Amino acid sequence: MTEEELNIAFDNAYERACNTKIQLPPDLMLHFYAYYKQATHIEGFYTPSGNSQLRNAFKLNALFQVKNLSRKEAKLKYIELVEKYITDI
Repeated sequence: MTEEELNIAFDNAYERACNTKIQLPPDLMLHFYAYYKQATHIEGFYTPSGNSQLRNAFKLNALFQVKNLSRKEAKLKYIELVEKYITDI
């Protein structure tokens, strides 16, 4: 898969994930979040923001778990999650 094909597949996967009506469990949503942030964040390490310290702690933990993935690997993992769990489109 070329980089252009990967980017197109990633964008399509993101659209499917954004438009799904499927209610996914919170732990799975954290995987989606971490892979997406790792795939798209460019400068250094991303720090989650929000009003809930507990939610931010879970997000931060998810980010730590994927910090060694390259952007390409994170995109592929994100696409795999969408193909496995987003079945309504």
